Amino acid sequence: MASNAASTAGTADHNGNGGGGDSSSSDNDATAQLERKISQAVDEGHDADIPSNAGYVLDERGERRRRQSIASRRKSAKKRRSSTDLEKGEKRRTTSTRGREGPREEGEKDGDEEAEDQSSGTEDDANAVWWDGPDDPANPYNWPGWKKGLNIGFVSAMTFVSPLASSIFAPGVPQVMAEFGSDSLTLASFVVSVYVLGFAAGPLLLAPLSEIYGRVPIYHIGNVGFVAFNIGCALAPSLNGLIVFRFFCGVFGSAPLTNGGGTIADMVEQSKRGAAMAGFTIGPLLGPIIGPVAGGFLADAEGWRWTFWLLVIAGGVLAVSMALFMRESYAPVLLERKTARLRKETGNELLHSRLDVGLSPGDYFRRGIVRPIKMFVYSPIVPIMAFYMSIVYAYLYLLFTTFTDVFERTYGFTTSTVGLSYLGLGVGSFVGLIIFSLTSDRYVRSKAAADEKAGIKAAGMKPEHRLLHLPLGAILLPVGLFIYGWTAEYKIHWIVPIIGTGIVGIGNLMVFMGVQLYLVDAFTIYAASALATNTVVRSIFGAVLPLAGLPMYRALGLGWGNSLLGFIAIALLPVAFLLMKYGEYLRKRFEIKDL
Repeated sequence: MASNAASTAGTADHNGNGGGGDSSSSDNDATAQLERKISQAVDEGHDADIPSNAGYVLDERGERRRRQSIASRRKSAKKRRSSTDLEKGEKRRTTSTRGREGPREEGEKDGDEEAEDQSSGTEDDANAVWWDGPDDPANPYNWPGWKKGLNIGFVSAMTFVSPLASSIFAPGVPQVMAEFGSDSLTLASFVVSVYVLGFAAGPLLLAPLSEIYGRVPIYHIGNVGFVAFNIGCALAPSLNGLIVFRFFCGVFGSAPLTNGGGTIADMVEQSKRGAAMAGFTIGPLLGPIIGPVAGGFLADAEGWRWTFWLLVIAGGVLAVSMALFMRESYAPVLLERKTARLRKETGNELLHSRLDVGLSPGDYFRRGIVRPIKMFVYSPIVPIMAFYMSIVYAYLYLLFTTFTDVFERTYGFTTSTVGLSYLGLGVGSFVGLIIFSLTSDRYVRSKAAADEKAGIKAAGMKPEHRLLHLPLGAILLPVGLFIYGWTAEYKIHWIVPIIGTGIVGIGNLMVFMGVQLYLVDAFTIYAASALATNTVVRSIFGAVLPLAGLPMYRALGLGWGNSLLGFIAIALLPVAFLLMKYGEYLRKRFEIKDL
């Protein structure tokens, strides 16, 4: 059942069909299969030339590397076998155990003969290890519902607890500053926002490790580190120590955000993935909003240290439960384990996983770090989107780090009630998500159809169609900031500035989702690297820019302070319109090669 692997599209789908396609396949089928592999890779959080259960997509250099890896493995296996035969004086075996299911058919060659005849390394050769048929229970797609549900439940819980930790501590900051005898406004903000800096650093290490060793070991490492450093926060003897512990909490807390989407994509087919992904994505949205509400009441009743003890308890329960019941779901790792077992059982050193693309651990790390940097340097679209999103994201965390001070000083909120001031952002984000979800895909399809009907050259679904909401979000952002700032300045009823922050939340969500989907559609195979660049840059801005928040409010007041932010947002407003008009030109003019 060998088939020639195309240089641009490799391997198979989960039911065992060849991914390279045959001559009878239609162009539509090939395109759909390619899109499925790219979509699967994006959901799993890596580029499409890293294998997934759906297969992989390789450029010419990647395909050459894969073939060289298989040829090198065959050469090494033949050398070892020859040495063993010489030492033992045994006659060389004439048969070779197959690496795939089913008996060997009449006329088939043994492993050594195939190693010589198939130097190109086609992936469906007799030594390629794959699932035992379409109903193989080892394939995560075929796991029973309860097993999938348990894994998805664990991941969803982690992606709620980790973002919760980013803000649950915020209402207790005045207690912290008083206990450690500090009146630094900069440190008061940084002790909250430094967690986001950890979110930027963590994926650079954890993402490549997950592609080498699988999802579950990274979750366990993340859980242990998250619990350990939250214990450090709860027992912190100084403000500097607390900041360091918070940073590492963010590093280890990034594990579920890095791998969570991938775990769901491992087990649930794309057509059925919506509900599962909804549970996963709601955590990062709800966590930062619920955190201050719960943290305010807890800090008021038991003190700020108990906000961290609560995280220790929640993280500890999850860590123990996942260690006992969670199972690995990453197909390349599962097939590599199966391959290792079959090599040991059969003595056939030529066996290799069908999803083996010939990458060493060093290759994974180089790709995870070097590729995003190259995209940032050589494609103008990537830094433009990164900086634009970073400003919007930094505004969000500037508000997060200043709400406690603003609403306690201006409206007399107590530690227990100040967390309620964060609800405006939460409600606004939900509204923005609903609007975006109901209109984005519909607009992209209708725009593509209209362009095609009008006879526009190169009509179709273009990435720039994803930017419909960008101008609207960019307009709502300064509007919300003006309302929030001036109503708080004149101490108008507290619900009005909270409504202003709700408008900020709508604008923030629209910009965020528009940029994310644009990068996915624009960079397809390498979408994860483009998103990684965006994540790192915006996380740095989200950690650093809020440090100016409280000093700015002290110097300019709430009205002019937020107006300054609004004016900057207005100055950046043309960027949204220019990207819609010239984004396609920039994308094609500076196309990146040899990634």
